[in-house]
Amino acid sequence: MKKAIALILSLVMCVSLFTACGKQGSTDDQGTGTTAKTLVVGTQNFDGKFSPFFYTNDYENQVMSMVFDGLLLIDREGSVVLKGADGEVRPYNGTDYTYTGVANCDIVENEDGTVDYNITMKQGIKFSDGEEMTIDDVIFSYYVLLDPTYDGVSTLYSIPIKGLEAYRTGMESRMNLILAAGPDGYTATDYFTEDQYNTFWAAFNAAGVKFAQEILDYVVAEGYAAATDPVAAQAGNWGFELAEDATVEDFWAAIVEAYGYDISDEGINKETAGTSISALIEAEIGDSFSDYTIGVQTGESAPNVSGIVKTGDYSMTVTLTEVSATAIYQIPVAICPVHYYGEMDKYDYDNNKFGFDKGDLSHVKSVTSAPIGSGPFTFKSYANGAVTLEKNPGYWKGEPKIDTVIWREMLDVDKIPGVVSGTIDVTDPSYSAKAAEQIKSANSNGEISGDVIQTDLVANLGYGYVGFNANRVKVGTGNGGDEASKNLRKAIATVIAVYRDVAVDSYYGEFANVINYPISDTSWAAPRVTDESYKVAFSVDVDGNDIYTDGMSAEDKYAAAKQAALGYFEAAGYTVTDGKITAAPADARMDAEVMVGGSGTGDHPTFMALTLASEALKEIGFNLIVSDMSNFAEMTNAINAGTADMFAMAWQATPDPDMFQIYHSQGGSNEKSYWIKDAELDDLIMQARQSTDQTYRKTLYKECLDIVADWAVEIPVYQRQNCIILSSQRVNLDTVTPDITTYWNWYNDLELLEVK
Repeated sequence: MKKAIALILSLVMCVSLFTACGKQGSTDDQGTGTTAKTLVVGTQNFDGKFSPFFYTNDYENQVMSMVFDGLLLIDREGSVVLKGADGEVRPYNGTDYTYTGVANCDIVENEDGTVDYNITMKQGIKFSDGEEMTIDDVIFSYYVLLDPTYDGVSTLYSIPIKGLEAYRTGMESRMNLILAAGPDGYTATDYFTEDQYNTFWAAFNAAGVKFAQEILDYVVAEGYAAATDPVAAQAGNWGFELAEDATVEDFWAAIVEAYGYDISDEGINKETAGTSISALIEAEIGDSFSDYTIGVQTGESAPNVSGIVKTGDYSMTVTLTEVSATAIYQIPVAICPVHYYGEMDKYDYDNNKFGFDKGDLSHVKSVTSAPIGSGPFTFKSYANGAVTLEKNPGYWKGEPKIDTVIWREMLDVDKIPGVVSGTIDVTDPSYSAKAAEQIKSANSNGEISGDVIQTDLVANLGYGYVGFNANRVKVGTGNGGDEASKNLRKAIATVIAVYRDVAVDSYYGEFANVINYPISDTSWAAPRVTDESYKVAFSVDVDGNDIYTDGMSAEDKYAAAKQAALGYFEAAGYTVTDGKITAAPADARMDAEVMVGGSGTGDHPTFMALTLASEALKEIGFNLIVSDMSNFAEMTNAINAGTADMFAMAWQATPDPDMFQIYHSQGGSNEKSYWIKDAELDDLIMQARQSTDQTYRKTLYKECLDIVADWAVEIPVYQRQNCIILSSQRVNLDTVTPDITTYWNWYNDLELLEVK
């Protein structure tokens, strides 16, 4: 269930308000004062932090994209536009598109190995309050994100900016220092008083009980337990074993025991049922909470980041100590006005003052309810489950055609009916064969685009897969990297892979496709069918011969897969007699368990493939146990603990295909999921990180994917589609941005959109 929450968020599913719309192209939004030229968007619920620095979900980020400009743009194929200030032309789908942005960026690799990102801004751009944007605003935004106490979603601090480490060392937030001391470790210190220490730990425990209770309430609300069940039974649905007479306090103590005093998303907050533990602590402490987030000087540190240099009123240089392929995706920060988010009496670049006292972001954090940027719309309000934006008449690309945009929270189930009834104009329902039928039935032509609804389908940035823990599905006592262990996993994978087509077709119909490499098809690094070395996943036998031939019937393919699997089992050391496995080698099993989150009802894209594969493997003597988990928490807990054999999950990718997190031996996800320990793979991943040559990186990543396939720890299954629907009756479809893609959405050219 914990993971299910995250998945729901990534699929952009929503909570609803049922506020009636008026006639086409207009609305009276319960006192908002909007009349004509209003666009209503159906969206997911917000957390209420409308700050480009501290937003907490993707939907707030989408709203922020209408209020703020980023330093650089990303084009329709996910590549960064480097000459936006000049208006860079790039082709896509047979059309040349001009991308106009705030700045140009020239990248220079120096002889000493450092890399300069020379940024030059367009002059004359103004924020919505009339103040001109300069490079000082960019520098201020950088320093907020690079501050030692910054705790938002940005990872700008992770790239190798020259002098950054020296700037960030020697300072820690008071809260982190208290957490490091522990609840029973007070000693007199200059960093915090005894009263601050005691106040914090009292708030920590009070917040923790509320944190635990919120989990229990969620379990009951979702029907996984009854309100009358004891705490132990309710907590068991969240993956915690407690004594029969356990209290909420005991549940919280168990969470602390599992994670210590780490309140990050990788610590205690991993267990959240909605509200973060830090937010609950803040609520308990109240107004004085800012005292705990302020940085305390614990040692020497540099007064500035030496790799950030102002070169003019509209220019700067960011210097990296080495080539970093991912840096270009980190550098384009949202540009926030220093005169609003900072304090002007604290900005003096020449004297190392950057709009706030180092380590004290309290003023920046206080500005979350009324953001100000330079985008096409200005933020008016968030009330009654709706965000209201008004057009920015001074927008530098031209005054928007729409007066008002309302982002309205709603349930996913209400999105398609909402467009049909006129409640909303644009939304993104979760797409499936069932959703497609709903849309088709609304249009008189019986198609997904017609007189009522216009539909745009774009490939999801992520993909679905079945994973193996190499340290569990193996032969012998090693780490699962030996040939016998690889052959065991290839045997299982070969049988599962042959059933992918029928399973995906059954679940998604025409709205998803089978993929053959563990990378999203949307990525520029993904192998293409036209590539000479392209291979269908797990389609060769132990000798490297193709299993399948053109024109093979489905039944013949299934038989061929079982025969190939027997060859792999035999190569792994299993005894095969008369087409059946009769014995396993020492320190190997005759079974494996695969967990799938089908809610106990089989509602999962891979469930059919796994069920059919289980039956086929049973015929040849191997027991693949398919566990359809009604309790998703059990599955995620098992994966995180390294006790899951196999699991059906989905990755959500990023525009850059960096593989460190997932496949490097030190990657956090790899250590929890796959347990790949491969020096060659590690080296290739690091080589790819140290180059900006896309063609070269694609070659390296293909080698990486081949190694991952050889380890047989991941069976790529499906690439699904995301859905965007617009009202054909109320939106002027001729003004919708053309060629919507995974990276270029309907709102990227919002200033040009018109309603009827």
